[in-house]
Amino acid sequence: MSWGIELWDQFDNLEKHTQWGIDILEKYIKFVKERTEIELSYAKQLRNLSKKYQPKKNSKEEEEYRYTACKAFLSTLNEMNDYAGQHEVISENMTSQIIVELARYVQELKQERKSHFHDGRKAQQHIETCWKQLESSKRRFERDCKEADRAQQYFEKMDADINVTKADVEKARQQAQTRHQMAEDSKADYSSVLQKFNHEQHEYYHTHIPNIFQKIQEMEERRIVRIGESVKTYAELDRQVIPIIGKCLDGIVKAAESIDPKNDSQLVVEAYKSGFEPPGDIEFEDYTQPMKRTVSDNSLSNSRGEGKSELKFGGKSKGKLWPFIKKNKSPKQQKEPLSHRFNEFMTSKPKIHCFRSLKRGGATPEDFSNLPPEQRRKKLQQKVDELNKEIQKEMDQRDAITKMKDVYLKNPQMGDPGSLDHKLAEVSQNIEKLRLEAQKFEAWLAEVEGRLPARSDQARRQSGMYETQNAPSVNNCAQDRESPDGSYTEEQSQESEVKVLATDFDDEFDDEEPLPAIGTCKALYTFEGQNEGTISVVEGETLYVIEEDKGDGWTRIRRNEDEEGYVPTSYVEVYLDKNAKGAKTYI
Repeated sequence: MSWGIELWDQFDNLEKHTQWGIDILEKYIKFVKERTEIELSYAKQLRNLSKKYQPKKNSKEEEEYRYTACKAFLSTLNEMNDYAGQHEVISENMTSQIIVELARYVQELKQERKSHFHDGRKAQQHIETCWKQLESSKRRFERDCKEADRAQQYFEKMDADINVTKADVEKARQQAQTRHQMAEDSKADYSSVLQKFNHEQHEYYHTHIPNIFQKIQEMEERRIVRIGESVKTYAELDRQVIPIIGKCLDGIVKAAESIDPKNDSQLVVEAYKSGFEPPGDIEFEDYTQPMKRTVSDNSLSNSRGEGKSELKFGGKSKGKLWPFIKKNKSPKQQKEPLSHRFNEFMTSKPKIHCFRSLKRGGATPEDFSNLPPEQRRKKLQQKVDELNKEIQKEMDQRDAITKMKDVYLKNPQMGDPGSLDHKLAEVSQNIEKLRLEAQKFEAWLAEVEGRLPARSDQARRQSGMYETQNAPSVNNCAQDRESPDGSYTEEQSQESEVKVLATDFDDEFDDEEPLPAIGTCKALYTFEGQNEGTISVVEGETLYVIEEDKGDGWTRIRRNEDEEGYVPTSYVEVYLDKNAKGAKTYI
């Protein structure tokens, strides 16, 4: 099957068909281009959607993503972001491998088509010229034949007329012979032109046109093959990203499977647990007896036993049902039903009554003493972790400066080592400040962990701070007492009395025997003990050591029977007694 043979007379239709083929190719390019735009738009919308629901930094939403369900949702957002990236890859690959390639091919195809049809039109013009020459030669031959015939007839007429002179007859005869000769010449020319035309026509229909049409056919078939390859590439580009998209979807499924409701429930406990013990049972109040009601140690009643002094503040009774139930102001007021008290207990929020927080005007204390014990522990632990990170960062910076200084010492042409001394001293000072700050919060943390009976010994800090103190430190509130049954109450204990002065609301330390001295120490530097639990020392001063460094960087010392506290271990040189295997120095 060949267009040159089968379609030898369809030059114009082939020209229209090949132009249609180019239009189809350009239409396909336009289709792929619009597909890439859709892919880019879809990817952009997916990224915007993922960004819209991402948690904001340093916000409450970021804290919510501790829960496994929220983590799964965050993983879904991240996977959708990667999913959008694959659609961008599809768009980029289709643009580079289909649109750009086909656009270049279309330009080449147009040039090739133009060349082929130019050759075809040139062949047509040549055959048309030959045809015109043939027609002209034919008309001349026909005309000469007619002229010769008329000249012959005129000669015969003159020859038959007796009245015509012999000269006229001879002239007519010569005229007839001339016309016959011209007719013969025209015949020969016509025959030659006709032979030449037949040859050109044979070449045109059997050589030139078949060759040109064959090239056009090959060009068209290459166009069709190219479209097929582009369609296949179109599918392959989609198929290439399917494994990655599958991984994204697998990541979403894995995130969904990682959701742990028990873990989320435990996180809720950790987030909102106050650390308080629930109140004890309410004693039965027998109104049939005329005698005064007695109260047990764990009663939430407001009454007092006979002979016991009341907790007074400014001349008014401060006994309260802590932390949830309010006291009836009038003894004649009707008691609330138990169901009302239970509802109030379930709906009320735990409160810590602290006189220091009242004096600060409601501002958040540095030691978070306004929070429930468990929440305070979490906040302190978080603060300690942040300070440790800052300390590590400063230490890394110090190490880098030290290495740079060593390089300068070995290669003075690279820089002056002395120029780094100021920066190194500044970083060292920052480290010391951060360590003191961290030790202060670690002391508060150890104090809180020591007051939480539910926490195991393994979870306690290993610093040893306040381990020998059974009573709360002076930083706690006057109301934060623990009853024998483990619950916190504001009631005055029946075994001991606590007196609160109107001008000072700090708790009193329980009497305990002083720790024996285990050695002496000499202050290497002056230390200003501005924080609670610390003691100020002067350089060169000698003091008694009553507790070694437990690994937290603090040593407990005593100046006399009334002055003792903690100082940084790096600020003193410790000399233990003989039982401590000689002297040890902490630098």
